[in-house]
Amino acid sequence: MSEAAPGNLPLRLENCSIERALGVVGEKWTFLVLREAFSGVRRFADMQAATGAPRQVLSARLARLVEEGLLRKVPYREPGQRQRDEYRLTQMGLDLYPTLVALMQWGDRYLSDHEGPPTLLTHRGCGAPIEQHFRCAEGHEVSGPREVTALPGPGMRLSPPALASPGPAGSAGG
Repeated sequence: MSEAAPGNLPLRLENCSIERALGVVGEKWTFLVLREAFSGVRRFADMQAATGAPRQVLSARLARLVEEGLLRKVPYREPGQRQRDEYRLTQMGLDLYPTLVALMQWGDRYLSDHEGPPTLLTHRGCGAPIEQHFRCAEGHEVSGPREVTALPGPGMRLSPPALASPGPAGSAGG
């Protein structure tokens, strides 16, 4: 989101929540790790088998998710083996579930094979398919972005965009 500054220069939102969130989860392997965690996969070897992630990549993603507070390590020991860690979702991680479901449903709608979606989510209590809806605090259903108004929040910080500095004379810049 940007706004016009005096003199028609656009302002940059310094503390955009979307940008910050993508800094934590905005990468393919991270979403696949979270997908598996939501499915109950907790151990490194099982996560690697389910995602196909290279060992170093998976190790780095798990460490980052622990560091950011989305997963926590819980030690376990198989009989006769050394202690290892399994990874469990924290509340912060669990709160991403609607985001993953929305991504999955978008993929189902636009990218599924002709046979249909590979996974169906149903309510454990009754078996009905899961649907996501937006509602305002008054309970009105919101059908899409044309029914939403973005207003400045109490923490909004705007700054002018960085202006490109000219390079040495005769340089192509870029």
